[in-house]
Amino acid sequence: MSNYLTNNEASGRATAKSRRKLWLASGVAGLTGVISLAAVGVAGSAGAVGLNWNTAQVSKDGDQRGDEARDWDKDEDRNKDRDKDKDKDRDKDHERGKEVPCDTDKLIQAIVFANNRHGGVLELAKGCTYNLSRNDYEGNGLPVITERITLKGEHTTISREATADYFRILNVGAGGHLTIKGLTIKGGQTLELYNSVEPAAVWASYSDSEAIAAQVKAGVPLNQALTARQANPKAGLTATPKVTPKAAPTAKAGVVTPLVEYPDATDGAGILVQPGGTAEILESEVVLNQSGGNGGGVANFGTTKIWHSTVTRNTAFFFGGGVFNAGLLKVEESKIKDNTAIIGGGGISNGAARIFADDVDGGTVELKKAEITDNETLGFGGGYLDIEGNTTAYETKFVSNTAVLAGGGLAAADSQLNLHNATVERNSTAGVGGGVAIAFDSAVTFEKSSIKDNTAGFFGGGLFNVLSVTTLRDSEVVGNRAIGPIGVGGGIFNIFGEVNLSKTKVAHNFSTFEPGGVFSFFGDVNVDDKSAITANRPTNCLAIPGGTIDNCFA
Repeated sequence: MSNYLTNNEASGRATAKSRRKLWLASGVAGLTGVISLAAVGVAGSAGAVGLNWNTAQVSKDGDQRGDEARDWDKDEDRNKDRDKDKDKDRDKDHERGKEVPCDTDKLIQAIVFANNRHGGVLELAKGCTYNLSRNDYEGNGLPVITERITLKGEHTTISREATADYFRILNVGAGGHLTIKGLTIKGGQTLELYNSVEPAAVWASYSDSEAIAAQVKAGVPLNQALTARQANPKAGLTATPKVTPKAAPTAKAGVVTPLVEYPDATDGAGILVQPGGTAEILESEVVLNQSGGNGGGVANFGTTKIWHSTVTRNTAFFFGGGVFNAGLLKVEESKIKDNTAIIGGGGISNGAARIFADDVDGGTVELKKAEITDNETLGFGGGYLDIEGNTTAYETKFVSNTAVLAGGGLAAADSQLNLHNATVERNSTAGVGGGVAIAFDSAVTFEKSSIKDNTAGFFGGGLFNVLSVTTLRDSEVVGNRAIGPIGVGGGIFNIFGEVNLSKTKVAHNFSTFEPGGVFSFFGDVNVDDKSAITANRPTNCLAIPGGTIDNCFA
């Protein structure tokens, strides 16, 4: 038996009791103090003679002996203080945890033991790599976390061996609470990817930019192609895709659809957090994990916090190359970079559309001083994707991300987003919304934010808005480009939706065809007197039949 297991066995039995002892000792000490104060009060009311008599009487009875009694009380207090110190020391020992040698089997044993002993803190070996080679825990390299367990390391790695069977690294079950600090979680893989899928086959029913381009090339006027879409704006203009999504489940009478989303077997190659589970990823790195489903690095269906950490170079076949969320997610002062998702949300995906499996509603996400950079996807949302979720971002950067079809920086469908002091810069797409693509009943607000130097191949170099309401306050849309063969709306492209500009500048944007600034088709762009649409090329604004743009005369 290792040193950790030997020491922790006694600690495990004593931890809860020691805390109860501490509370009990505090209660007894308090009660003793009350009694002592009462005795002093009675002695004081009797005067000096009474006090001497009481002391003599106690000595005569043999219970205590005058001055020695007071010394005994002092000794008792000192003993109690020492007992308290011992209890505190035992608690500190528990918090410090027990060392786990640089041995994978010992790490597994330690987690099993901690699960059986109501949790614990495991100090992993400094500079060690724990190589996992066996899939002994139903698709996980380590036992499922079911208690409050902390894994602390220093330049420590937990990794799946490259030649091992496919499995994720960590799985947090319902009721489990995992904290990792100073670790690298590396190389988890939940499914080998044998078959590739053509992007057009996947997205034909979700995106129509290629169809519109084909019609224009065939001689159909752009206005006519856009008008054709008006009759059924959520449907694509191409044939049925080769990959047929599963039919949506039909509601049955008397059956309540559960609000909690559940993961598939291949979700979360690095770390999976199940509903009812909690994870804290602190000062750590999640790298080079590959999911056959959603969430290459992390898939959260419970509650997860990522703080001062990096999620990088992970891959997901569906959504969320770096992180997938369907629960409560907070990302603070962390970097989500260089991740790839085939379908959507290269960096982070909050929710998933129904493609190969049932749709998953997004959860609630808070981004604070996060950097979402250099991520990519063949579908929507190179940096960030939100589907039927709720996102709030503060001082967050979406920079140099890429999406083939829509939303180079970020994309949203049927979602609510509030962004404060956000930067959406140097993102790109071959389709629509180089910086931002907002669609299908979304409500989005940018405040004191910048959408700058983004590029689209078709429409909306900076912002593409369809069937949604997007508001920009004290913000700027500057230097964006729609440069494709039918590029329109270098700054903003609005169709069947509403865009509100308050104290916002739309300037120095460019597109192949007019307008370079703001385009509106069967939608409204409301511009207050403190906003400016200026210096865009070839023109500032164009509202074709059914569209309106306030306070723009060029």
